[in-house]
Amino acid sequence: MKTIAERLASLHFWTTKFKAWVWIMIRSVLICGISFVILYPIITKVSIAFKQESDIYDSTVVWIPKHFTLENFKLVFNALDYSQVLLSTVLLSGGVMLLQTFSCLLAGYGFSRIKFRGSGLLFACVIFTILVPPQTIMIPTYLQYKDFDVLGIISLINGDSWNLINTYWPFLLSSALGMGLKTGLFVFIFRQFFRGIPREMEEAAFVDGAGSFTTFIKIIVPNAIPALVSVMLFSFVWQWNDSFFTSLILTDPKVMSSMMATAGPQILFYIGLQTGGGQADPLYLSMIQNTGVLLAILPLIIMYLFVQRHFVESMERTGVVG
Repeated sequence: MKTIAERLASLHFWTTKFKAWVWIMIRSVLICGISFVILYPIITKVSIAFKQESDIYDSTVVWIPKHFTLENFKLVFNALDYSQVLLSTVLLSGGVMLLQTFSCLLAGYGFSRIKFRGSGLLFACVIFTILVPPQTIMIPTYLQYKDFDVLGIISLINGDSWNLINTYWPFLLSSALGMGLKTGLFVFIFRQFFRGIPREMEEAAFVDGAGSFTTFIKIIVPNAIPALVSVMLFSFVWQWNDSFFTSLILTDPKVMSSMMATAGPQILFYIGLQTGGGQADPLYLSMIQNTGVLLAILPLIIMYLFVQRHFVESMERTGVVG
């Protein structure tokens, strides 16, 4: 015969185990549901991209196409000049990423270590830039780069201001000077990360005879790898996906975001040339546009697969320190 204490202990054990199993089931259902919601559009696009036109009208074809083909990718490559657009986008996003990361790295370190009169107010202004809608500065930004001048020096030397519209210079200058996309957020990430690094590490380097620059390069930057990875990835992806400032500055569809805004007419024009001016079927045109969208996000998916471990680790480190 079990005593009352033993029965209560057994009941408590099975109750705890039952609650743990219920929580595991709820968590699994939530994870599977959220994953399905996120992955469903991508899986659908992948499935459609490999279908032939006849598979669209076949009600028995749902996910796996009956007639596997790569013609859709070939058509998009030719219609949108994908290889040239991909190269231009990678160069622009990569340049913006490097310059923006460097400028935000310096600003974040300065705000975390250097205290001066008005530093708090200045940092508040940096954070305020996150809240400013980009539409409010659209016209001043355009006019600034349309008639670009630095205190009248360029007009004095060149005789006229520079028109930087439809060039990559506005993106590079904005990134290098700390005015690029989401700069306030990146400065905040670096500042919070550097505040978590003990000052004793820098003091020890100073005792060993290292200067401020040497300490920053050899002590601070190597310890800031998690924050660097996060900021570099965010900067690259946001520039890749940006269509607001890109369409404002670049009038020709030279990069991926602006190319996708005009993908429909370009594909329709290309199909018209191939068919001698015939009208394209709307469903077929939609399928080709779907393939173009898949190709636009495919480099980001591949990049994420390679850096997933470092990205998750960097987000955990920055989250803990911040």
